[in-house]
Amino acid sequence: MLNLTAFIVPHPPIIIPEIGRGEERKIDLTVKSFHQIAQKIAEIKPDTIIIISPHAKAYSDCFYMPISESAKGSFRDFGASDVHMAVSVDQEFIRQIVLKSNEFNSDVYSHSVKEDSLDHGTMVPLYFINQYYTDYQLVKIPLSGLSTEQHYKLSQSIQAVIKDQKKKVVIIASGDLSHKLKTTGPYGYIKEGPLFDKDITEAMSSGDFLRFLTLEEEFCSKAAECGRRSFIIMAGIFDGYFVHSNLLSYEGPFGVGYALAEFNTLREDESRKLLPKYEKAIIDHAIIKKNNEDIYVKLARESLEYFVTHHQAMKTPSNLPDELINQKAGVFVSLKIAGELRGCIGTTGPTTINIASEIIQNAISAGTKDPRFMPIGFNELNKLSYSVDVLGNVEPIQSLEDLNPIRYGVIVKYQYKSGLLLPNLEGVDTVEEQLQIALRKANINPKDPYTIQRFEVIRHD
Repeated sequence: MLNLTAFIVPHPPIIIPEIGRGEERKIDLTVKSFHQIAQKIAEIKPDTIIIISPHAKAYSDCFYMPISESAKGSFRDFGASDVHMAVSVDQEFIRQIVLKSNEFNSDVYSHSVKEDSLDHGTMVPLYFINQYYTDYQLVKIPLSGLSTEQHYKLSQSIQAVIKDQKKKVVIIASGDLSHKLKTTGPYGYIKEGPLFDKDITEAMSSGDFLRFLTLEEEFCSKAAECGRRSFIIMAGIFDGYFVHSNLLSYEGPFGVGYALAEFNTLREDESRKLLPKYEKAIIDHAIIKKNNEDIYVKLARESLEYFVTHHQAMKTPSNLPDELINQKAGVFVSLKIAGELRGCIGTTGPTTINIASEIIQNAISAGTKDPRFMPIGFNELNKLSYSVDVLGNVEPIQSLEDLNPIRYGVIVKYQYKSGLLLPNLEGVDTVEEQLQIALRKANINPKDPYTIQRFEVIRHD
């Protein structure tokens, strides 16, 4: 039986009096809940405190866990360099996570460093804990650019280490909720903000951890949250256990949602093994998409499935409509699993004899040649959702007023560098954001005299 306590907490630096300078009194519920949690941790007297932070150093393709004797940090970046801390690190616990990660197919990268650093997502909860209890060692868990499923598998590695080591362990999942709750807030307002906070706090209150996993990525992205993946890792550490949950407080007076909650294991429960349920939800979603796909998406799907199964490109089907056979165009094929990008490759202009061949070529490339991802495996085919963008004419612009991130994609060029961004992408709401991302993809300095072209697409998804 796993005897474990975990907490969800936010990490607003303004809650530190030396930073807030009185503003922290506006989130008094959050302050009181933090003290309540810190006092509870002091009663537990854990040997190890695990803090999952979205602001720890993160890699796109693995979980980065350096091993050091100690870690330190300060709130200097927030104007309070006198508020600092140093903690001892549980090196053996991290080593065991690295070993266990191989059993659960989780990608963890670790190496020894002289001293690790503490980010504010870690330091804010420690600021309160250290007022009541300091006889612990720290394990800092980062996020990554990997999938939701990979984050959950990492947490299963952590659970296995907790069981083996038989230490008293407390889990802290650090993360703010939506950053877009109020027009007067620093990030503005979007309707998905309050809706996300309602959904996620209801899940906290009821202990519905599956809800953490199945919230749609586009919805979460629009809400501008930073805590969900921390919560997913925490949820996975409880995998297979029925949990008592208690939402301690929620507020968002500054336009950012702050929730604090407590969770305790009660008993083993096979129905709480969530990964199979999550995978079924993904497959069911992909089946719904498949049943409603048009001929463009069907061709992309069949092209990749044939290649992964037979290790060669399929021949162009003979029963395709005229526009696929008799027209040429650039095509982008995008692949997603549970709303998360899994591959995207395309051409800005025609490179084959027709649109059909362009789709076949780029569907295979999206699944096997996107350098950001490993090639698609056979066991992923039934989880994939596809979209196909057929590009219109590319034309230069006269001014930024000619751009619209919903209607037009952009191509930026400078010397031998170029970057493209499709239109109507989640989280890209302004021309400035669109150009910033395209320039970053091309590794072009915004101060360089780059050119901009625009194009429209017909999207099939």
